Amino acid sequence: MCSPTRDPPVKIRTLARRSRNFECIPIQQEMVSSPRPAKRSRRNRLEENPGGDTPVPLPPPEKSSPLVVFAHGAGAPSSSDWMIRWKEMLGRALDAVEVITFDYPYISGGKRRAPPKAEKLVEFHMDVVRKAIAKHPGHPLILAGKSMGSRISCMVAAEDDISASAIICLGYPLKGMNGAIRDELLLQLKVPVIFVQGSKDSLCPLDKLEAVRRKMRSLSELHVIHGGDHSFKIAKKHLQTTGLTQVEAEDLALQAVGDFFLKELQGSH
Repeated sequence: MCSPTRDPPVKIRTLARRSRNFECIPIQQEMVSSPRPAKRSRRNRLEENPGGDTPVPLPPPEKSSPLVVFAHGAGAPSSSDWMIRWKEMLGRALDAVEVITFDYPYISGGKRRAPPKAEKLVEFHMDVVRKAIAKHPGHPLILAGKSMGSRISCMVAAEDDISASAIICLGYPLKGMNGAIRDELLLQLKVPVIFVQGSKDSLCPLDKLEAVRRKMRSLSELHVIHGGDHSFKIAKKHLQTTGLTQVEAEDLALQAVGDFFLKELQGSH
C-alpha cells in the first residue's frame, strides 16, 4: 500500500513596508521626536504607493534629478568646511545632477567685508541661477541656502523669470539685527519650502516661525534639529540625552529634505 505524499512546506515571507522615519512638521501639528533614519534608495521611495495598487508613475530619469543652487551665509564663503560638507550631503540626499555653490562679490577672492543688504545681492544670485539652468536645462530647480543665503534664495524664487520647484532654508534668519520678525518675504512666497532649524537658534525662534508658517500661502514644512544652534551644532550633553550622534541628527534632516522634494516632484507629475 502506498503511503500518502505530502507537499513540502511553503515558506511564507512577510513583507514589511518601510516607515517614513523623519521629522517634518506640517502646519498645526506638534513636534515629535524622530527615530533613527532608515536607508532607502531614491528610486524605491519614488515607487512606493501606499494608497493603492496603481504604481506611481516615475518621471524620466534624466529629468528627475534636480539642479541645486546652494548659497552661503553672511560670514563664510562657499569654500568653508560647513558649506563643502553640506553641499556633498545635499547632493547625495537629493540625487542631484549638480549642486552649484558660489561666492557673493563682497566675500569672493578671500575678501572679508561686511555683507551688504540682502536685496543688493539678488541680481548676482539670479545670474548664477540662470547660468546653472542653461547648463542643465529641463531639470527641476531647487534653491538652497544657509542663513542669509536662504533668505536671498527666497527673494530669487519670488522673481517672475525664475521657476523653482522648491526652496531649502538651512537656518533661516527670521529675526533681523534689530530683533524684528522679518516675515513679509515668506508671506509672498508661492514656491514650496522646507525649513531646517536648530531648536537653539536665536535667529529663528520656532514659535515665531510656526506663527509665520500658518499665514504663508505656499506649502511649507519644518524639520527641527533638537539641540542644534544656527549651524546645527549640538552640544555633547544633549547628544548623550537623545542617544543620537551629530551625524545621525543631520541624516534625519537630510532624509526630511529628500522626502520633501520627492513629494513635490510626484505632485507636479
